[in-house]
Amino acid sequence: MPPDLPPLAHGRPLARRRFLVLGGAAGLTALAAACSFVPRDPIVVPLSGDPRPLHVPPLARSELDHRGRRVFDLAAAAASTRFVAGTTTPTWGFNGTYLGPTLRASRGEEVLMRVTNALDEATTVHWHGMHLPAVADGGPHQVIEPGGTWEPTWRIDQPAATLWYHPHSHGETESQVNRGLAGMFLIDDDAEAALALPRHYGVDDIPAIVQDRTFAADGTFVDDGHNDAGLLGDTLLVNGTIAPYLDVSTERVRLRLLNASSARSYRFALDSDQPFALVATDGGLLPAPRTVDSVQLTPGERAEVVVALRSAERIVLRSLPQDLQAGSGRSRDWGAEDTFDVLELRAASALTASPDLPSTLVEFSPLDPADAVRTRSFRLSGDSINGEEMDMSRIDFAVTAGSTEVWEVTNGHSQPHNFHVHDVRFQVLDTDGVPREAERESWKDTVYLPPDTTTRIVMRFGHHTDVDVPYMYHCHLLYHEDNGMMGQFVIVEPGGGQGAVAHPGHGH
Repeated sequence: MPPDLPPLAHGRPLARRRFLVLGGAAGLTALAAACSFVPRDPIVVPLSGDPRPLHVPPLARSELDHRGRRVFDLAAAAASTRFVAGTTTPTWGFNGTYLGPTLRASRGEEVLMRVTNALDEATTVHWHGMHLPAVADGGPHQVIEPGGTWEPTWRIDQPAATLWYHPHSHGETESQVNRGLAGMFLIDDDAEAALALPRHYGVDDIPAIVQDRTFAADGTFVDDGHNDAGLLGDTLLVNGTIAPYLDVSTERVRLRLLNASSARSYRFALDSDQPFALVATDGGLLPAPRTVDSVQLTPGERAEVVVALRSAERIVLRSLPQDLQAGSGRSRDWGAEDTFDVLELRAASALTASPDLPSTLVEFSPLDPADAVRTRSFRLSGDSINGEEMDMSRIDFAVTAGSTEVWEVTNGHSQPHNFHVHDVRFQVLDTDGVPREAERESWKDTVYLPPDTTTRIVMRFGHHTDVDVPYMYHCHLLYHEDNGMMGQFVIVEPGGGQGAVAHPGHGH
């Protein structure tokens, strides 16, 4: 992100106004105490004022070392960013002032990440959605002290997908992500490259990192407005841009949507009510494009969609009210009834032709729950899983390399949660016995858990074994994760047992 974003002109107020959707109350400005959400009214936030070109994070530079490894350099540092006219916001970024470059590597490549911490506090970098050894996972045990450099290396061994990277410091993840430490990590493979999908990065293949923030009068991010969910902002950023638009030069554009918010869920749809094609979820491509009119993403989830445009057309990607199955009052407190304009797509008067989408994408191999060697149960409630808060020195269980398991994950709250598992992709079987259409024939690493329900997922573990270094499983609402809704597991050889964490990282 450049040090100074184009400022909003004409003395536009610091934050876009919040419009109350209550019997003609539209037009009322946001309350000064925007951080208080109980009781809470729905908000509608249009792309008002002066829209600005969407910032597209650059592709990270890389080089091949003497061993043929693709080497990336990332440096986390403090900076300031001008999001709005007349103010600067203290931010953090990788190789820039806010967010980080897009990393890109191909299946089969060996990568080396040189991550330097130029901050004044410890951090970590987790490669969310990546299949890799636990020592390279970037969880809370792989601490990078101020001034230090961490150099994990691994071979990319998974299908093409949209992943991301972000801090995973125990107890500090929300704070560090909200200050700006996040970026996309794209995996390519031969199967995806052979398909007629938009793939010209920055032209018809666009990353869209969606976050919500609230700005104080001095330009700083408000970070003390937690409700039960965490932080809910009244201003959307896409790739760090407020009120963004994208000039589209092709008949179809591929949007790689990432919910990088702390707590807010989004239901993405087009203001024209036209359907679009869902082609991929967290773990990669679907077996065929799926025509949908909306896509819901909770924190940490990703989706790749392809939107068709006509010449000179303008379409707005929006986030519409959604059903979190939490009851109207609770859903409102969690932002489920809010409406945001996210990104305007502006088609050129003459568009370059795009090929029709293929009717099939990649083969899907369902995992058979009957092959599971074990079924585990997890209950999320309070700030704990199965009644225990995260303990950096405790390994909760061991799984066998190459084995299949079914996990039954219960949300024991009247409030929403979701669930992320490190290192593996999984398939969603059902919620309370009912198959979930949204996750049909797809690979996931993060899944929404409606209140007071049980969701079953099935997964097959890989062959990166380490008895002492654990992977994480946790709620990906970052406030919940930081408060202890997280556990640890290790992958071991058949017949092996778990070890002990030798040097627990920072945390409680």
